[in-house]
Amino acid sequence: MTNGSASPTKGKFTAMLICWILGIGSAISWNSLMTIGDYYYKLFPRYHPERVLTIVLQPFALGTMAILFYKEATINTRKRNLIGYILFCTSTLMLIVLDLATSGRGGITPYIGICAIVGAFGVASALVQGGMTGDLSFMCPEFIRSFLAGLAASGVLTSALRLVTKAVFRKSNDGERNGAMLFLGITTFVEFLCTLLYAFFFPKLPIVKFYRSKAALEGSQTVSADLAVVGIQTEQNEEDGDDTQQQERLSNKQLFFQNIDYALEVFLGHLVTLSIFPGFLFENTGKHQLGSWYPLVLITMYNVWDMLSRYIPIVKCLRLSRRGLMVGVLAQFLLIPAFYFTAKYGDQGWMILLTSFLGVSNGYLTVCIFTDAPKGYKGPEQNALGNMLTLCLLCGIFAGGALGWLWLIGNESF
Repeated sequence: MTNGSASPTKGKFTAMLICWILGIGSAISWNSLMTIGDYYYKLFPRYHPERVLTIVLQPFALGTMAILFYKEATINTRKRNLIGYILFCTSTLMLIVLDLATSGRGGITPYIGICAIVGAFGVASALVQGGMTGDLSFMCPEFIRSFLAGLAASGVLTSALRLVTKAVFRKSNDGERNGAMLFLGITTFVEFLCTLLYAFFFPKLPIVKFYRSKAALEGSQTVSADLAVVGIQTEQNEEDGDDTQQQERLSNKQLFFQNIDYALEVFLGHLVTLSIFPGFLFENTGKHQLGSWYPLVLITMYNVWDMLSRYIPIVKCLRLSRRGLMVGVLAQFLLIPAFYFTAKYGDQGWMILLTSFLGVSNGYLTVCIFTDAPKGYKGPEQNALGNMLTLCLLCGIFAGGALGWLWLIGNESF
């Protein structure tokens, strides 16, 4: 293998910045759809858009991710991620086209169209989040941390943009719709930018070439296309050599049982978070002085603290041990009764504080798990671990979204 001028340090800051932007692109389409929930609740007041769309997304994301995890060792990661970002871009654009074609009308037909587009979001999420997490897991921890921080930053960006567009268009005719369309237009541009960055800039960074070359030497087959783009050819091993390398690599089953605590933590943490966010915040928090701004403020506070908390593990003394992570995840279950009683008896200030704490716990624990788990493994194993944890994350989101419907049983008691 020829690695040219690949360096373990050159281009690190640039790579971290691009990882952050790519993290934004991996979630901004979905976050945009959730953030304009006030517009969709106006169009489809009887269809529970935040809850229904979350449930629609997850089977597509989970099914696609399960297939990709099973085949992760031989999948072309470059093609996988590019298809994902392109699908995000075109699907977001289709939301705009659908709204224009129906002139912003409600009804079951446009709603079904939105659900179909959300299904495409699910496929794209599995392609990109699993692909990028696996790819970055065999690079330095700062890359995966930047990607996960960017994923949270997409929520902050969408919340901020939505607050601005809502304020700008609030006095104009059809203001909510115009704001939502501008919002989706900006999101489409961001997804297009991410496609370009991943296709043409990220693979050429010396530090990225270094880590991908190292992973290839350790037996990884997923990086060949990315290396070929920058002129690094991986030598084809003899068939016997390939078999030996595959035997040296731990199987996915072995990796799962060695990291079952991490897998369970990711699942349970996102189960709790998604059982509350965003459906509960839109439908179960009652009416307050902020009026229609109230759910947007809650979602903004969650997203801001979710993003900021992902940088806490940079300080070594603030990192939890492996046992401490499990304690922290189990403690998150206390948030469920806390949200119930706050919605029933507390004012909006307490709800904002509690929502902020939900963001802190989710962001901090997620980054700790995803950066700790790959340590000590070879490149192909780290790629598999990244995909496995993403699958567990999506399982947790699906379970949390489904359990979120239970809040409606006691909706009259809020």
